[in-house]
Formats: sequence, C-alpha cells, structure tokens
Amino acid sequence: MRKEVGQSPDEVFDLVDENDVVIGSLPRSEIHRQQLRHRAIHIFWLRADGQLCLQRRSYAKDNCPGLISTSCAGHVDSGESYPQAAVRELQEEIGLRVLPEDLREIDYAPCHANLGHEFVRSYLLRGDYTPQLGRAEVDSLLWRQPAELDAWMRRFPEAFALPLRHLYQRPLVRQALGLA
Repeated sequence: MRKEVGQSPDEVFDLVDENDVVIGSLPRSEIHRQQLRHRAIHIFWLRADGQLCLQRRSYAKDNCPGLISTSCAGHVDSGESYPQAAVRELQEEIGLRVLPEDLREIDYAPCHANLGHEFVRSYLLRGDYTPQLGRAEVDSLLWRQPAELDAWMRRFPEAFALPLRHLYQRPLVRQALGLA
C-alpha cells in the first residue's frame, strides 16, 4: 500500500531576497530546511451566506498537519506569479476552477517566521461553488462566520495553523472579512 504524501518532494520554489525579488531557485526541502525566504498565497473564501471556508489540513502534510487553515494556501512555484499560484492551488486543493479576476487581492504580508519565512499575498474569493477535496492536501472543510472564527481562535489557538493566526490579525484581512 502506497503511503499518502501531502506535498511533492520535487517542488521547486523561487528563493527571494528581503524585497521579494527572485534571486534563485531551490527544491522545497532545501528552502524549508534552511528557512529561506520564498513566496506563498492564502485564499479566504466567503459564500453568499457570509460563511468563511476553513480547511483542515491533511494529516499527511509536513507542515501543520491536521490543523485548521485558510480556505486554500500554497507555495508559489518557481517562475509562477502569485495570481497563477492562487488559481492553481484552488484547483488542486479544493477543486474550484476560477479565473484570476475572480480573486481580489486583500493583503500583502512581508516575510515572517510565523508565515514560514514566506511573503504572502492573500486573496478573497466570494461566491457559491461546489468544492471537491484534494485528499492528499485537505482532510475536510468547515464553515464559520468570520466573527465566530475570531472567538474560536482566541479560545483554542493550538487548533489553528500559525500562518492563519498571523494573517487573521492583519488589518486588511480583517477589513475584507467584515471584522474591522
């Protein structure tokens, strides 16, 4: 029986400097082992009823397995733009086919240890879609009102991936979710 893996060991990411300018590329394993700067996206998906989609990460992931995270998150592959990564990750993780213009950039977070040494662009997706989980990456989806998530995260912070906790406190993210 083949062991399920939550990420490809062959992924290559762009290595970036302190200004988010590409200075090279390395395999995922090396970038993470050396804690080097790289890029990622996070997507906050709100349905028409105001419910926010949250993802329980697959237990096969090497980072934050089983913890609750944003609707969708992922690395920007080498040579890829942030919007291209967002569209690709939505398809891979939760089976949503969207166009770049369906996503609204709501925040650009500078590289930080709480973000896994990543520069992060956060996007808002609004609308009703039918997800299909990429089981290697996603265990399940949960739906909560943004204010309900706020209270839950304060009570049980250990249930949530550190990048979600970090991003959820950023003023532009909070504003986009109707919390500011």
